[in-house]
Amino acid sequence: MRELKVELGERSYPIYIGEGLLQEAAAYFKKHQISLKSPLLIITDEHVAPRYLESLEGNLREAGFTVASAVVPAGESSKSLSMLESLVTKALEAGLDRKSTIVALGGGVVGDLAGFVAASYMRGVKFVQIPTTILAHDSSVGGKVAVNHPLAKNIIGAFHQPEMVLYDLNTLQSLPPRDVSAGLSEVVKHGLIWDAEFTAWCEENADRLLALEPDALGYALYKGCSVKAAVVSKDERENDLRAILNLGHTIGHALEAVAGYGELLHGEAISIGMIGSARLGLRYGAPEDVYTTTKRALSKVGLPVKLPEHFDVDAIMNAMMHDKKFSESTMVFVVPTEIGKVEIKKDVQTAWVREIVEQLKLEA
Repeated sequence: MRELKVELGERSYPIYIGEGLLQEAAAYFKKHQISLKSPLLIITDEHVAPRYLESLEGNLREAGFTVASAVVPAGESSKSLSMLESLVTKALEAGLDRKSTIVALGGGVVGDLAGFVAASYMRGVKFVQIPTTILAHDSSVGGKVAVNHPLAKNIIGAFHQPEMVLYDLNTLQSLPPRDVSAGLSEVVKHGLIWDAEFTAWCEENADRLLALEPDALGYALYKGCSVKAAVVSKDERENDLRAILNLGHTIGHALEAVAGYGELLHGEAISIGMIGSARLGLRYGAPEDVYTTTKRALSKVGLPVKLPEHFDVDAIMNAMMHDKKFSESTMVFVVPTEIGKVEIKKDVQTAWVREIVEQLKLEA
């Protein structure tokens, strides 16, 4: 079992990564003073619930916790204000109080949604992240929680740190291949922004990662979470440094919005976005290998590097204007300068971005 800590003073919390942790959840809950007297609410989705909900509920109830649960539809469509309202109703019906804890059991959508319920219910209650996807190694760390608006992803949200992140590697074994590749997008991203050696390791071990070999997967997630924890510890509320975690996200979030949060998985959209950012890096004088290495690393883990032909460039550009990273008529992009290093550019010309989006349709 590997352990990390997100250093945030009084709000610091651990990340536990290992096999079989779901069966030990109650012990970890007690270790971190999760209240036995106040009810817990587990929020999960319809894909995860049949596999892991009964086991987690049983483990917690046997240890003396009062447990309620809510199962939401899988996918980005559940990150909505209407779903938030229904979950608050569920929390009220289950008798949750100010000392209660909300547990996110699932991928990034469940974590974002459950975290926002926890941030807003009674002005904030505790929550615990139990991620069950590779992609969630990124979203479960750092306290960003949100729901979507039809015009923009994650535009309604808060910063609300969990009490802990409990990452059971066994839950990843049931992921379909497409979700595995999509999750590895954020793993590779952490190398591209912070650690050239880790980027090379991801390339060299792509087959092991795609095969979900526990040793390789545990190491990759530990390294990815380490980068996220280091960045968040230095800049919790994205005043400056934390923005580097958005590599590929300006274009990627726009692609998700245009696709209706369905056609492209989050990691797939971010992969295409990172190719766009690498091309933008060339505009700013980055060496050619920034682009070629980015493209090769993402391709090796089975990710798309080309924008589907039918995506409308005008719609993508319009979606970017609603992004949180667009302000004062200039576009803000995270741009790679070399592998393992990025810069935040706040003066990116819209014409350049349009040209790059058009080029993304022509990628080989």
